[in-house]
Amino acid sequence: MTEAVADPRRREVRQGLVSTMLTSLAQGVQWLLLALLFSILTEWAGMVFWWPEEGLQHSRSMLEAEIGYLDSDFRRSIMTSSPAEFAKTVADKTYYVLFEFTGLVDLITWVSIPPTPLETGLRPKLHSLYQAVAEFVIAGMQVTQVFSVRLAILTLAMPVFALFSLVAIVDGFVKRDLRRWGGGRESSFVYHWAKRSAMPLLVLSWVIYLALPFSLHPTFIVLPFATLFAFSLTVTSSTFKKYL
Repeated sequence: MTEAVADPRRREVRQGLVSTMLTSLAQGVQWLLLALLFSILTEWAGMVFWWPEEGLQHSRSMLEAEIGYLDSDFRRSIMTSSPAEFAKTVADKTYYVLFEFTGLVDLITWVSIPPTPLETGLRPKLHSLYQAVAEFVIAGMQVTQVFSVRLAILTLAMPVFALFSLVAIVDGFVKRDLRRWGGGRESSFVYHWAKRSAMPLLVLSWVIYLALPFSLHPTFIVLPFATLFAFSLTVTSSTFKKYL
């Protein structure tokens, strides 16, 4: 039986540190854009099917509620002296870059002005089309601001994940040493399962909170996912192989 000869020209390409970081950053941006798109589409669907009587007020109420959480419960942070001001700044910068810097606000203003009876050309047609979707466009812009505020809240909540992770890793290594000196059995299956579940839990917390179609206190998202993330790190470090 003829053995397969490996092609010497084929080389395994391994990513370096910089390329790995850039790939992870690109994937993170991709997930954020998908979450933003999903939240906008959900808001539009809700305006048609679930809360047609609220209309634009639904997304406006969400924005006020998210900022209210910051004003009442997030007055201090190790990352900034004023969390509420930080979130408002992020929302304003996002609004400026996406809508004002790109000229979208000017275009909407130009299209929304009612044409004169004698006016012809493209603008009267665009005006009639815009009138049919005006509320959806404004709602999408407001949801983008809600998304920015939530993004700022999650950024401010990252020290919680870091603190939980530190405690979890220390606890896991203590359990590992007890297992090592007590002659306990190790399981590579549990180790790899826990290792692979850590990062998806962190990403899932961001995606779920950013895409929520209603206002929810961030504590109900941050604490459960931080606990699950810490638990996965505890299991990973405690089931790490006994002998290096």
